[in-house]
Amino acid sequence: MYQGNLIMNDNGDTLDPVVYIVIGRVWDHEDGTEETATPVHVLLRGADDDDAVRKTLEALTSKGYVEAELDQIGVMDGEPEDPTYEAAYEDALAGNVAVIAFAE
Repeated sequence: MYQGNLIMNDNGDTLDPVVYIVIGRVWDHEDGTEETATPVHVLLRGADDDDAVRKTLEALTSKGYVEAELDQIGVMDGEPEDPTYEAAYEDALAGNVAVIAFAE
C-alpha cells in the first residue's frame, strides 16, 4: 500500500519504492511508420503493471503523442548509473511520470 511517498507491506514495514520502466515508440501524427517513430523510455511509480501502462499512455497523450506502441515493461532494480536516467528516476520517485524521448 502507498502512504505518501512510502510503500508499506501488510506488516507496516517500509519497502523500497517500485519504479517501472516502460519501453516503446511513439508518433506525433496518425499512421506513422517505423522510420518516423520516436523511441521512448518512461519511468514511473505504479501500483502494478496495468497501472503503470495506463499512466504511461496518459503521460504520452499529454505530451502530444497520438500513437504509441509499448514493447516492454520492467522494474528498475535501484538507482540507475546512466546519467540519462538519473533525473527521470528521481522524478519517478517523487510520483511524476518521466518521459525520455530519443529524438534524432
